[in-house]
Amino acid sequence: MQQGLGYADILKDVPFIFSSNGDGFLFHDRTVKSGTVEKHLTLDEFPSPEELWQRYCASRDIPPEIQAVVTQDYYPSPENKTPRYYQLTAINRTIEAIAKRQNRILLVMATGTGKTYVAFQIIWRLWKSKAKKRILFLADRNILVDQARTNDFKPFGASLTKITNREVDKSYEIYLSLYQAVTGNEEESNIYKQFSRDFFDLIVVDECHRGSAAEDSAWRQILEYFSSATQIGLTATPKETKEVSNIDYFGDPIFSYSLKQGIEDGFLAPFKVVRVDIDKDVLGWRPSKGQQDKHGNTIEDRIYNQRDMDRTLVLEKRTHLVAQRITAFLKGTDRFAKTIIFCEDIDHAERMRQALVNENADLIAQDAKYVMRITGDSPEGKAELDNFILPEKRYPVLVTTSKLLNTGVDAQTCKLIVLDQRIESMTTFKQIIGRGTRINEDYGKLWFTIMDFKKATELFADPDFDGPPIQIYEPGPNDPPEPPEEGPADVDPPLPDPPNGRVKYVVDQVEVMVLRERVQYFDKDGKPITESLKDFTRKAVLKNFASLDAFIDHWGNADQKRLLVEEFAGRGIFLEALAEEVGRDFDPFDLVCHVAYDQPPLTRKERAANVRKRNYFTKYGEQARAVLDALLDKYSDEGLEPVESVDVLKVQPFNRLGTPVELVKIFGGREKYLQAVRELEKELYTPVAKP
Repeated sequence: MQQGLGYADILKDVPFIFSSNGDGFLFHDRTVKSGTVEKHLTLDEFPSPEELWQRYCASRDIPPEIQAVVTQDYYPSPENKTPRYYQLTAINRTIEAIAKRQNRILLVMATGTGKTYVAFQIIWRLWKSKAKKRILFLADRNILVDQARTNDFKPFGASLTKITNREVDKSYEIYLSLYQAVTGNEEESNIYKQFSRDFFDLIVVDECHRGSAAEDSAWRQILEYFSSATQIGLTATPKETKEVSNIDYFGDPIFSYSLKQGIEDGFLAPFKVVRVDIDKDVLGWRPSKGQQDKHGNTIEDRIYNQRDMDRTLVLEKRTHLVAQRITAFLKGTDRFAKTIIFCEDIDHAERMRQALVNENADLIAQDAKYVMRITGDSPEGKAELDNFILPEKRYPVLVTTSKLLNTGVDAQTCKLIVLDQRIESMTTFKQIIGRGTRINEDYGKLWFTIMDFKKATELFADPDFDGPPIQIYEPGPNDPPEPPEEGPADVDPPLPDPPNGRVKYVVDQVEVMVLRERVQYFDKDGKPITESLKDFTRKAVLKNFASLDAFIDHWGNADQKRLLVEEFAGRGIFLEALAEEVGRDFDPFDLVCHVAYDQPPLTRKERAANVRKRNYFTKYGEQARAVLDALLDKYSDEGLEPVESVDVLKVQPFNRLGTPVELVKIFGGREKYLQAVRELEKELYTPVAKP
């Protein structure tokens, strides 16, 4: 029963828990406020679904007249997609609250946990039950609206429209819109007023942290005009400051699901951080007396440091150095890993694009879209945004931006986030980190890396990084609101002119260097791991595989060991970093067995030698033996990853033995060749017989 109660706590809102020994039941009823909460039942006393439903309705104060709304089913997805447990809770709580006539609702869910899908299911159930007939879904980025229209909201079919070209058609039931599409600077341009005040009976505001919290924002104009409608705010980062407040408008969240919980549950990707400190950022730089920049501007005489870089001072060699470090990291991992580089402004994003183009000339020669700038002023870049987001599209790979991609962009396969932007807002930081938290197992996206050049990841130490949405200020009637820090949607605003007419100085002859670089690993709470990497790995492995036999079985049953290494990374077990500490000539299997289970490790060369001693090759012909022998050598030198790819047959020494097609034919075809590779792997991990 205690175990069942624990599960109920995790799943939220579970009213009834049963345990059984086969002869009867123990029944725990959470709807009971006083009296007998737990009691024994015989087999024939088990309550019927109708009885449990009536108990539930009584405890939740759901009268018969609104039960039809509460029991309206979800959209039956043809792909059998069903809501996750936390999405169920968010949807059900919202439906119940609306059925009871609560008209202001706030849902707080970490980036990547499916806010738009939750919104769709809420709207679907209210629409199908006819509780809400005309619905407006508002967002502040075109990409958010278009993603919703073509993906989650597609089942609405002919009942759905997107407001475009500032035109209103009142014949639809479900409306999607940018708030900019229905508002304007002049009163006559506020086309939402062409609708009557009671036209919509439900409004859903996506990413409501951006503008809707500020009393003078365009969002609030729309929300107040349609004040009779039920209004739902969705956000990953509820904004609560002296100037703006979501909770003041929407009320306390009826449901919250954090980044921490998402990583712990396995729905969001864990991450590692590569911190790179550049000497001029940390130690500062001062121009010589009367020094001019490359455009002939006399540089103001003072010490410039990280706060100035790419804002008031551009060191061109610093830009080149950052591009070099990014490229070196990708060359050491995966040059086609989708990457977003966050820059200070549009000018910085363009200079970074150029530097990355020059560092990756070989891949640019294959496709010029390998590197692109996607900012609000670039129609060419924005036109490629969908291709960057779609996992099946290879290009673009490296994308430079400033503000356009920091929220709402569903980049499922983004594996590297580069921060060359000074970030002091927790809201912005959490949104940017959220670009990497999505998991896509089909494309091997189980974890991601943050490369930080501006110490932005120091915000992980802030207690508010994954804290609860607590209102810290309630605006008073006489408090003038301040504009939100984010710029308008789809436009990267230029930084304000520096005081005293200062220009952005561009200096091309100042040498820069990396002062220090270190890799930090963070747990699900966003806290750096302070224990040794060995101890952390041991705990992480034992949490997933309680015994050595369990780990060996899991390893042995995997067709491709490369995927296991990626799986371990998704569980916070970083074998690449462990190899640096324990020894790079050890196999991942030996690293885990040695660190977690105190087994003596074998080097790859020793494992290959053991296979040769067993005369395993004798069942193959001479040519096949030559291929397998070369595969063993490749394993000894580089590990399993190249061995498991058929592409290895294109390189030396295999290309001296024949073409890939010829070598595969030696084994009787592709499937038999892959079977031979799997048998070779099995031999590699066969225990050595003790004398």
